[in-house]
Amino acid sequence: MIKSSELILNPDGSVYHLNLKPEHIATDIIFVGDQNRVEKITQFFDSIEFSTQKREFKTQTGIYKGKRITVMSTGIGPDNIDITINELDALVNIDLETRKPKKNLTSLNIVRIGTSGSLQEDIPVDSFVMGEFGLGLDNMLRSYVIDDICETDMEDAFIKHTNWDLRKGKPYIIGCSETLKNKFDSDQIHKGITGTAGGFYGPQGRVLRLAIQDPELNSKMDNFKFGNVRMANLEMETSAIYGLGKLLGHNCLSLNAIIANRANGTFSADPYKAVDELIQYTLGKFTE
Repeated sequence: MIKSSELILNPDGSVYHLNLKPEHIATDIIFVGDQNRVEKITQFFDSIEFSTQKREFKTQTGIYKGKRITVMSTGIGPDNIDITINELDALVNIDLETRKPKKNLTSLNIVRIGTSGSLQEDIPVDSFVMGEFGLGLDNMLRSYVIDDICETDMEDAFIKHTNWDLRKGKPYIIGCSETLKNKFDSDQIHKGITGTAGGFYGPQGRVLRLAIQDPELNSKMDNFKFGNVRMANLEMETSAIYGLGKLLGHNCLSLNAIIANRANGTFSADPYKAVDELIQYTLGKFTE
């Protein structure tokens, strides 16, 4: 039995951070970072059956063209993904009354709709990127046993190419769900490695008043390739989603609207439009 200090429930029986019970979520789930983006998606639903919010975690579940979908805000960063995916998994794969894992496990389909900066000049602002792989620069997933799910050859090549300082921890690389990749792919989508940083400023190479450990890291990442796969973009959630999803048996995919191009210093003139178009694209693929 899982102790109450390890799986914390609210007085009403919902999981601690997300404030959800098992009946509140669908098996098809869309992640967004910003809580205000949840309703930008669910406004297109035919109906909404459930809505709740606790802290930055806002959830709505409803029906879109006959399909039951949950939309959830995770907040920013790998640490929030650790909370979100572990608690979602507990909702479907742990009996919350007996506090024991279920014998028959459920796989969730989780698609992240995010915003991101491109690392390549030919991946312009307002385009879409699918992360074929998540590159974790953040260390969060190293708290788990992940060696069996990592792309170790690609990791070693990245460490060598960037002359990575292992005092920052060892980067990890994990692939997306092939099932969701095939379902959501199209000619509209750029593909590659999505880098996940543990912060927005120094960890992504931004300098305000503090010097950073490797000022050349972004340019090194720009030209990293492994076979036919190259770096595409940099954000703060994807590798954590892929890693925890794969460990727990869920299908995960990260789609990002590119609102900045770090290679040429440009920013979208209308980032909201790019996100709206990615929302429509994702909903359309979910119901094909």
